Amino acid sequence: MKNKRKLVGSVFSTAMALSLVVGCASNNETKAPNEPAKDGNNKVEETAEAPKLYELGKEQLDITLFGNYAWYAATPKWGSEEITKYVQDTKKVTITEVPNGGNNVQKLNTMIASGELPDVIWGERGTDVERLREAGLLVPLDDYIDKYPNLKKWLDPMAANMLRSPDGKLYTFPNWYSNRPYGNAGWVVNKKIYNELGAPKLETTDDLYAYLKLVKDKYPKVVPFESDLAAEGQGIDQIFSAFKENNLSFTRFYAVPEGDKMVSIYKDQGFRESVVYAAKLFREKLMTQDAMTQTRDQVQEKLNNGKVAVYATSNPTVYAMQADAELRKTDPEAGYIMIMPIYKEGLDPSKIFPGTFNKLGWNSAVITTSAKDPEAVFAFLDYWTSPEAMTLQMFGLEGEDGYWNGLEADGVTPKFTEKVKTDPAGLTKLQGKMDPLMWVGNTVFVDDLKAEIQKTLAESERNWATYWQSEITWKTQGDATEFIDLLPNPETEEGIAFQRAKDIWLKVRAQTLYAKSDEEALAMLDKAHDDSMSAGFDKVLVKLAEKWHKNQEIMKGK
Repeated sequence: MKNKRKLVGSVFSTAMALSLVVGCASNNETKAPNEPAKDGNNKVEETAEAPKLYELGKEQLDITLFGNYAWYAATPKWGSEEITKYVQDTKKVTITEVPNGGNNVQKLNTMIASGELPDVIWGERGTDVERLREAGLLVPLDDYIDKYPNLKKWLDPMAANMLRSPDGKLYTFPNWYSNRPYGNAGWVVNKKIYNELGAPKLETTDDLYAYLKLVKDKYPKVVPFESDLAAEGQGIDQIFSAFKENNLSFTRFYAVPEGDKMVSIYKDQGFRESVVYAAKLFREKLMTQDAMTQTRDQVQEKLNNGKVAVYATSNPTVYAMQADAELRKTDPEAGYIMIMPIYKEGLDPSKIFPGTFNKLGWNSAVITTSAKDPEAVFAFLDYWTSPEAMTLQMFGLEGEDGYWNGLEADGVTPKFTEKVKTDPAGLTKLQGKMDPLMWVGNTVFVDDLKAEIQKTLAESERNWATYWQSEITWKTQGDATEFIDLLPNPETEEGIAFQRAKDIWLKVRAQTLYAKSDEEALAMLDKAHDDSMSAGFDKVLVKLAEKWHKNQEIMKGK
């Protein structure tokens, strides 16, 4: 899955969503005659027809939350710093984390068995959510979404329909949902090394290979190609993207679409070429030799020291931004830049996507039946995704000595102070601190704010990540919404077969990188294909295709 890197990435991708990590309302924005006024602050018109809403701040609201990831911890603790302390004081909301002890699976199973669930479970959509729903442990949100203003306004209706469970009801409150492209995946280049080598053409896989050889020859102490954590697919997935047009499913299902079917990834020509290419880079020491074993901190150290010539991963903006700032402290000519996606000669560059996005975001929050007042919990989540709350989470408290003071004429957009220019490092630190508490991030609103800030800055003052997101990454991510939530229930026959296929995948992904020849790498892929089919993966492919086509129908409004 998604480790903490992905969580931090959300800040800059909408950071996007914070993509990194932009403010369009859905068609539901128009106010109906009897619809409550929408100002993002949980206020409604006092009319006889207006539904009675839960009012945050009128009484104390205590919410327990469980992060369903082994790596997750809600730090800083709620109320321990000024932003959540402000919300705690003004809205009378206190969030208490239920620790997962580093073993979220066991902890969740224990809570289910005991019947002592938290009010909110935050984590992946899909099998765990459906397991809880089928057991009658989740609260549907449909009645609330029409009463409260923010999720209804900012979530695309199509995305809402795709989030619905088989019973037709909505149980998940999405995080970093969007209605337009976002994402960070792509290729980063060491600017100083590149310029010193004459800034050669760096567009195709052949160009990249020639460039990496040149780097190895001229800079023996530099890693020509840094893959980041290849054990998780980082770097090598971006190489795969260079060999296949419209690559939207990537490697997450160990299958790729072919016509109206899903077929084994091991037989896909683009994937096979990419595996051979990556193994060649590794064999010739053009790729980091500890790609499968290194830690995130080790990668960051290499970047910070300028010991990387080319870097590709699903979230390079977060880490390259930090490294760029470090290098430029002592050498204004140093740093990193991003380039358009690498592609195989003969392919259409406009159809090459080093990363993907989906309009549903990357995880979600669900409200359990253990919540004493589920509507009150929803009211908080709806507030937490509002413009008011997103401004607090991203830019801190209002004030002349803060990053914003007052609102623009629209009553929503904050008026930014000079501090966003004079203290960008402080702003980055604030956003990084708040990131683990951004459970229901509003991608579009946050991205639009970031874009507004960049317009006020000189080129030398612009945020590195935001600049390259707007210039390259947001333009080069593929819309993979149709491929969301395809995985089978792990307790079904297909789910068990998928797990077996996953075990085979993890093993062969590492093995092929160490292949001594192209022929050996391809033979490994053929064996992995045969082993997967023997494990029942053929039935999985059918189920994947069925769910894929169902998504397509929903997206078409059927």
